[in-house]
Amino acid sequence: MSTSSTTEPTPPAGCLHVGRVGRPHGVRGEMYVDFFTPHPQRVAVGAKVWIRGEWYELASCKPSTDRHLVVLAGVDDRNVVERLTNAEVYGEPIEDSSVVWVHELIGARVVDVAGHERGTCVAVIDNPAHPIMELDSGASCRRRSSLRAMRVW
Repeated sequence: MSTSSTTEPTPPAGCLHVGRVGRPHGVRGEMYVDFFTPHPQRVAVGAKVWIRGEWYELASCKPSTDRHLVVLAGVDDRNVVERLTNAEVYGEPIEDSSVVWVHELIGARVVDVAGHERGTCVAVIDNPAHPIMELDSGASCRRRSSLRAMRVW
């Protein structure tokens, strides 16, 4: 679930919610960005991101503890970065056959390790502890819970 304002522009069709802009760093346009995945293509110099109605290119992106220190091409002013603070970050899907992305789980059949079919994934819940798949069959978690979901492995 996104907490962005309803006045923010709608991202282009097919774009994925990939992160959120944090606070500015310094006076030359650097900012912290919390990317949901540190996939090398997502955080590479030259990668394109859509923030508050505009496409930007990453001019620099360095890991910094649990987030990234980012400079957007053409943005060298702290005042511009301050206006982007707390904005949602979107990007185009990355083609990588070695990874299963969350958006690809919707509609997938879920089978447990014993081979029993559990249902079809209808949603992925962004739970703070871990993502949870919601299934059309009502399969439940291993924990005692009223949630009708299974843990994503």
